Amino acid sequence: MVKKEVIDKVFEAADIVEVVSDFVQLRRAGQNLKGLSPFTTEKTPSFVVSPAKGIFKCFSSGKGGNAITFIMEVEGISYIEAIKFLAGKYGIAVEEEEQMSPEELQQQTERDSIFIVLNFAKNHFKKNLHENQQGKMIGLSYFKERGFTDEIIKSFDLGYSLDAWDDLKNAAEAKKYKLDYLEKAGLITVKEGGKVYDRFRARVMFPIHNLTGKVIAFGARTLSNEKNQPKYLNSPETEVYHKSNILYGIFQAKNEIRKEESCFLVEGYTDVISLHQAGIKNVVASSGTALTVEQIRLISRYTKNITVLYDGDKAGIKASMRGIDLILQEGLNVSAVSFPEGEDPDSYVQKIGGDAFKRHIQENQKDFLSFKTELFLEGTENDPILRAEVSKQILESIAKIPDGIKRTIFLQQSSQLLNINYDILVQEYEKIFHRTRNELERQTTRQLSLQQNKTPNTTTTQSQPNQDKDFKQLIFQEEEIVRLLLNYGDIEIDEGVYFAMYVLKEIEEINFEDETCSEIVKAFQEAYGDGILLSANDLLKENNKRLQSFIAKSLMERHEISKNWREKHEIVVMNEQEALGKIAYKVILRLKWRNARYQLKKIQKALASTQEIEEITNLQQQFIKHKQIEMQISKLLGNVIA
Repeated sequence: MVKKEVIDKVFEAADIVEVVSDFVQLRRAGQNLKGLSPFTTEKTPSFVVSPAKGIFKCFSSGKGGNAITFIMEVEGISYIEAIKFLAGKYGIAVEEEEQMSPEELQQQTERDSIFIVLNFAKNHFKKNLHENQQGKMIGLSYFKERGFTDEIIKSFDLGYSLDAWDDLKNAAEAKKYKLDYLEKAGLITVKEGGKVYDRFRARVMFPIHNLTGKVIAFGARTLSNEKNQPKYLNSPETEVYHKSNILYGIFQAKNEIRKEESCFLVEGYTDVISLHQAGIKNVVASSGTALTVEQIRLISRYTKNITVLYDGDKAGIKASMRGIDLILQEGLNVSAVSFPEGEDPDSYVQKIGGDAFKRHIQENQKDFLSFKTELFLEGTENDPILRAEVSKQILESIAKIPDGIKRTIFLQQSSQLLNINYDILVQEYEKIFHRTRNELERQTTRQLSLQQNKTPNTTTTQSQPNQDKDFKQLIFQEEEIVRLLLNYGDIEIDEGVYFAMYVLKEIEEINFEDETCSEIVKAFQEAYGDGILLSANDLLKENNKRLQSFIAKSLMERHEISKNWREKHEIVVMNEQEALGKIAYKVILRLKWRNARYQLKKIQKALASTQEIEEITNLQQQFIKHKQIEMQISKLLGNVIA
């Protein structure tokens, strides 16, 4: 466990903007900041951060809370792991736990245990590289031959797996790690006969990090010339590693990508490392796999500008053009650069150096249309049929762009590049555009259908009251009074009288039906009973994501009143706090009225289902009580209930 004083230090140090900015590109929006949700695939920003209140709210997914909650949600880790992560970020010392026994390790969640053994493997491979004779002679020599410095080797946690069947397995067992977790992490393979051996042997190791810097997988390159061995061997899909969702180098590059407002996309591990060493750090790799939509959306959190750096292999470039279409489809700006025949980013930057490499990019970078047209038209001068096919491929790429203005501009440009009459080109484009849009809609429908099929049906007979109109209106009033309590509880409305004291006194006899509202009100009541005036920030420290999401929603104002209303148009809108007394009075009355109506309906149902005289008498007394409350409040509100 982490000591309370450490947790308090983390809460004090964690800046919500700094924490979120490691994952989301934020833009100023009045007093708040906005960005695209890291939890959904939205195209319009609905993710809001309030620096003043220290919270975030994602209106597309419903998630919300403080910096700790955000790390828990975005990384899928536990409360304590999030505390430890932020403690590391802000240099707060956390006492290391003793080496866990097998029993203690077994008690860890499977996900946490996989992270633990992956981290152990990373350190073991690093130790092999620097301390083992075989590792130094083969692995370290290889990295040095490629020109990698000690600093860059350390920065990317590079390592080496020994030429042995069970080196990692034996080391893990000696530290009491369970083989079951090593297998689930993709580090060992278990044959049918029970034979166990290391997955990675005699290879230089490239750890793959997630956004927070945790190792989630490995890429491994063999240095032997054996024909039956694949050159690269990657970790299998695991609980923590889905190759289509991550990019190699994203942890090391994300801040630089945001700073430069652009991202270089390459193919291999060594491309990333060599460019980093040359001072070009806004670079990531798809790790030899075909580029995916998820990877593009990951980049889009930090920038809308991607430059693809292609190896000097024209056939390979043509085969990988689908990636550019995916980038366009996601609404990002994409350009491309190629290198001389036989060169790749790694070899070329090693040959000419970082400054010359940057000049090459500046001088040869082309927008996707110019790049693709020039590449595909080469050699088609005397083949009109092939030129027509290339033209259609260009139009298909343009049709994937969601922005209509951009499509129009690229159509005009393509008319010049292809030397085709604009009107004729537009006629063909319209056919392709509608076909492309229909296909995208079908894909979206299929994806939504799959997601719905995966979502369990949680409807039960107990949830039926949610369909009741009176119940919904009651919940709305409960949420509204709790919202006021969270926002203005510590506001002094009279000498020595705080808003929370007034509200708690007025609602003390009401049992809240909504679970979250009830939980918050009880927390305020218990604290007040102990002489403590609770605040929203106190509740945000609780390890309860449901509670934090509700509080964030209550504290966050999604829309702000424009300054132009007051300054330019002279339209004055009263601040809620200025009319707090009147607002609270009406909200409390409405809550009591809705509660009385709901209780009356519940009593009527109970009366219809019982024949016990004593119970009937008791229910009738309750009915009279709530009916009187309803009538009294109706008069106070003038019989107008919103």
